[in-house]
Amino acid sequence: MSQFSRRTFLGSSVAAPALSGAVAPSDRIRIGLIGCGGISVADTNAFNAHPETEFVAVCDVDDTRIRSTQDRLEKIRGKRPESVKDFRRIIDRKDIDVCVVCTPDHWHALPTVAAFQAGKDVYVEKPLAPTIGEGRIMRDAARKYGRVVQMGTQWRSGPHYKEAVEMVQQGKIGKVRQVRCWAYLDWVTDCGNPPDGPAPEGVDYNMWLGPAPERPFNKNRFHFNFRWFWDYAGGLMTDWGVHLINIALWGMGPEWPRSVISSGGKYVLKDNTETPDTQITVYDFPSYTLIWEHQVQCGLGPERREHGVMFTGADASLLVDSKGWEIIAEPTKRNSVVEMKRHAVVDEKVRAGHAGNFLDCVRTRQAPVENLDVGYHVSAVAHLGNIALRSRSRIEWDSTNQRVAGNEDANRLLMAKYRAPWKLEI
Repeated sequence: MSQFSRRTFLGSSVAAPALSGAVAPSDRIRIGLIGCGGISVADTNAFNAHPETEFVAVCDVDDTRIRSTQDRLEKIRGKRPESVKDFRRIIDRKDIDVCVVCTPDHWHALPTVAAFQAGKDVYVEKPLAPTIGEGRIMRDAARKYGRVVQMGTQWRSGPHYKEAVEMVQQGKIGKVRQVRCWAYLDWVTDCGNPPDGPAPEGVDYNMWLGPAPERPFNKNRFHFNFRWFWDYAGGLMTDWGVHLINIALWGMGPEWPRSVISSGGKYVLKDNTETPDTQITVYDFPSYTLIWEHQVQCGLGPERREHGVMFTGADASLLVDSKGWEIIAEPTKRNSVVEMKRHAVVDEKVRAGHAGNFLDCVRTRQAPVENLDVGYHVSAVAHLGNIALRSRSRIEWDSTNQRVAGNEDANRLLMAKYRAPWKLEI
């Protein structure tokens, strides 16, 4: 079965759909884009699918990415957005209603909280931040300032995911005792060991580092591959884990795990990246077990799917991935009805629907489907897997106090230490 992957998406040049019909100026939602990297292509296309939106300004630390984003948006809408290299110039503008944050993970929290404080609503990419503590501050700031915010986990707006989750919640497969999530990805390849050197011309590298530790420039720590370094992100555990664990928690409810164990390492890749190329994490929830696993340089995982979520119930199992869902009866109940819904899911439409849900909520002031109460929970559960791995311990999670019980090595990983002069305050 052909599978959607980040590799095929990033190689795509799909443009936003053509729009028709005039929108009154008073009905327009004016957007500032913060971060012009790869995911911004998908997100700007998603918002441009809605004629009431207008990108008035874009921001990035890289002049090349600014120009390419301006060119693309001008081609789509016929109007060239303005540009800045400091996100605060986006936040300062009174003519911007919404900020779309498409930066590397370590730059999610600061512009999001600053936008809340300036009275703007925010669409921010997943995961919320590289640590649980930063995500909690973002959630608390959204509550304090009363802002509408959506985390960019577009599968939460996928109709077939909703169908699958509702069947789990309605007990169609019986009591669920285990949920398994996996991502087996052949597009993650060895990126070598390039030497440190100067940043490319037109890049404000100090601003790119921002609150992260000062490091010499290395191209593997920069565009795209930043996600494989602990200073900026959490590897596949949070990059793909947030998508898939999101579906698992959607089906199973808002419980927190009682304990987490994780094992893995770099067994295949020989480059200078840091996060595991192979990892398995087991979460002990009060009413079920959740298993996460990922491997690179192999294309098919459990059930011969590149990625997926399987809910194992007393009567049947339900498997869902980006192409659809199916119910598989248990061997002792083969007379049960076995259902399947496999179809070609156009991911751009799902992403546009996720943006549309957010835009509806900007107007109604209701909570989006992936608001920060949800987004924080999902991101934090994924982060707990990395905390268990990096602290080399079985962690006991105190959900009331949002701390690891009796383990200060693990608790030190709950919050990033920001480099001066950057501070995250609400």
